[in-house]
Amino acid sequence: MFHESIANRFPDELKDLVDLSLDLRWTGSQFVDRLWKRFDAEAWEATKNAFAIMLNARGERLREAAGDAALQSELTAWLERRRAYLERPGWLATAHPNSTLRNVAYFSMEFGLSEALPIYSGGLGILAGDHLKSASDLAVPVTGLGLFYQQGYFRQVLDEDGAQLEAFPYNDPSSLPVMPVQGEDGRWPRVRIELPGRTLILRVWVVRVGRVRLYLLDSNDPMNSPWDRGITANLYAAGKEKRLLQELVLGFGGWQLLENLGIEADVCHLNEGHAAFAVLARAQGFARRHGVPFQTGLWATRAGNIFTTHTPVPAAFDQYDPALMQQYLGAFCRQAGISMRDLLALGRRHPRDQHEPFNIALLALRGCCHINGVSRLHGRVSRRIFSGLFPRWPEKETPIGHITNGVHVPSWDSAHANRLWSRAYQPHVWTSELEEASAAVAQMSDEDLWEFRARARHALVDYVRRRITRQVRQRAGSAERVRRVGHILDPNALTLGFARRFAPYKRPNLLLHDARRLDRLLCDAERPVQLIVAGKAHPADARGKSMVQEIAQFARRQQVRHRVVFLQDYEIALAQELVAGIDIWINTPRRPHEACGTSGMKILVNGGLNFSTLDGWWDEAFEPEVGWSIGDRREAHGEEFDSSDAQDFFDTLESKIIPEFYDRDGEGVPRRWVQRVRASMIRLTPRFSSDRMIRDYVEQAYLPASAAYQSRIADEARLARELALWAAQLNENWPSVRFGPVDAQLQGETWRFHAHVFFGDLDERHARVELFAENPDCGSPFIFPMTCVGPVRGSVNCDLFEAIVPASRPREHYTPRVVPYHPAASVPVEASHILWA
Repeated sequence: MFHESIANRFPDELKDLVDLSLDLRWTGSQFVDRLWKRFDAEAWEATKNAFAIMLNARGERLREAAGDAALQSELTAWLERRRAYLERPGWLATAHPNSTLRNVAYFSMEFGLSEALPIYSGGLGILAGDHLKSASDLAVPVTGLGLFYQQGYFRQVLDEDGAQLEAFPYNDPSSLPVMPVQGEDGRWPRVRIELPGRTLILRVWVVRVGRVRLYLLDSNDPMNSPWDRGITANLYAAGKEKRLLQELVLGFGGWQLLENLGIEADVCHLNEGHAAFAVLARAQGFARRHGVPFQTGLWATRAGNIFTTHTPVPAAFDQYDPALMQQYLGAFCRQAGISMRDLLALGRRHPRDQHEPFNIALLALRGCCHINGVSRLHGRVSRRIFSGLFPRWPEKETPIGHITNGVHVPSWDSAHANRLWSRAYQPHVWTSELEEASAAVAQMSDEDLWEFRARARHALVDYVRRRITRQVRQRAGSAERVRRVGHILDPNALTLGFARRFAPYKRPNLLLHDARRLDRLLCDAERPVQLIVAGKAHPADARGKSMVQEIAQFARRQQVRHRVVFLQDYEIALAQELVAGIDIWINTPRRPHEACGTSGMKILVNGGLNFSTLDGWWDEAFEPEVGWSIGDRREAHGEEFDSSDAQDFFDTLESKIIPEFYDRDGEGVPRRWVQRVRASMIRLTPRFSSDRMIRDYVEQAYLPASAAYQSRIADEARLARELALWAAQLNENWPSVRFGPVDAQLQGETWRFHAHVFFGDLDERHARVELFAENPDCGSPFIFPMTCVGPVRGSVNCDLFEAIVPASRPREHYTPRVVPYHPAASVPVEASHILWA
């Protein structure tokens, strides 16, 4: 199984190919694609699994390739560029030469790196895969932690009525680009987790992603019971107990694996709340090694923990019955020296409510000092969702920011786009120089840019014809039907694309809201429009599955079947083809239920345009010069909004988009359309790349978190101990704090505020007095520190505070308050007390 033994089958000239086939950083690389096609074009298009192609390569084919001088020359040049890529210092060392960041442990329930490794379901996993790829490109020390699923997510098949059927093929690790982790003694090390009455044994696989390594835990070990072997059978397993076990494996098993491998992570990054148990495992490990209580361990490690939430609705967070938590976490509590009540409180909105379920996302939030949503709008939505955890704090001060997602541009650019952008710098090996490369697009003539888009659309039509032909043959379609689908679509027609998970809030049926009007637009002889659709519904989502069937049946209607196609089994390989040639990418979620929605970002590098509701990333990206919007910025609820958005969708499509596409000059070029394409490519591609996203994470989260963690653990965790004591004193003494008299005097153009504050039993150094005012422009509130003038005579532990503020606003806009204070604490995430005058 080890790639060294596989490489021994290959001629010396080709031995490096095995290593290359195991490196998933190069998913989408145009040269690598051509290379694997030369070995077996049919297998490559069907599987996108280079490692399997290498495993099955015939001896005569290998000898032929070894003697191909042109291939050898190109391969040598490619391997040299790859070697230079791996050896150069990278962005982090250049931009932050004094960084002490050792490693970021990146936990995710799914990773979408390649169709060859199907352990993902959709956007969350593909985002995680792009995160690792850009971390490699920028030389940011990230280690991925996930699960190896024996079946993963389902594969979709449509029956004759267009109904979705689910298949669960086995993920055979011997033919996937994964390798067993090898210990120093040559054995395959295991991770062991204690469960009630038994020990769960986990195998460990490793995936190479350029400079980065992804470790995958697998419960399919012969020493486990059949039930336990199935813990990692399916992505997002059905049933609360198995879902909890998966999250225990990811969090506790993942952190234990890091310790076993000797990987010292300064930062623990939770990609969604599924991995929140890593917070507990990290705190317990620190407490055990340093001989401190669990709470001190949590204070020490929390500064280095980051939680990225992708969820726009509270109901989507996993919740568990307290009895189930007792069953599986009771032993942990005894070992860590904490009560089950205290552990459950970390995952409850109302910590003292003994009947409230345990919410995994709340554990993630309370166990991390940096929390972020995945778009600007989602940051606001997340502050609303979690504001109840910070009672009496203004919603805008809920400690959740945002870092907008991005996509790994080299994985999503087409061959045509690669050649276009590569005019500005070294081809084939993308780096973080998209801003500079935009010059190539800016300097292109309208004619060349239009020709580039025409070639891309033509290539997509050819691909769709091949794929739909294969799809029909697999259903034993007639020869006549096979012949007919081989001629569907028109490489010169305006091509719309809708491809994503089918869920009610995404409203894929908005396209069918006015089926007659859609028929007319699709069948217009002078200005034809065509539609390519793909997407899966969750197996348990009956409404989503009915939406799949509705659109699939629409696509089979006689009058439109040459203009509409539903491609089954939406996955990475299909997405890469679609984003390369689609003219208009449609997205129709109900605002604000799309956390980010990265699919529309993938078309940017390829010159496609977005037409979407103002939700997720498009809310912050949209400008009239780069695309079109559906509806307005009101929050959409109910059929009234659906009807209004559908009307706007068809009006904009018919009166703006279609005319602009077909408005050609004497040379056949739609000048306004081309200018829009150019603006979208130049302005948006760098801004919504995962390179930009990783730089944001490094500068806004990783470096500050690493520095804070190092500070807390220095001198035998002196600061962590101090903070734990500070928090205990706050909890005990905060009720004794109160306000005395508050007054304000108008002096010229300023207000002079005075406030008496009785600190009671609280050390006044542990709190800060502020003057607060809302921002009339809906931005961040105004907060003015109040200065201590001195003690109030005749009172015990009471001080007079003063603040001078502009009188441009009335007195009642300002309110004094007292909040916790420690220079090293993150308030309010680590201390949510607050007192208003």
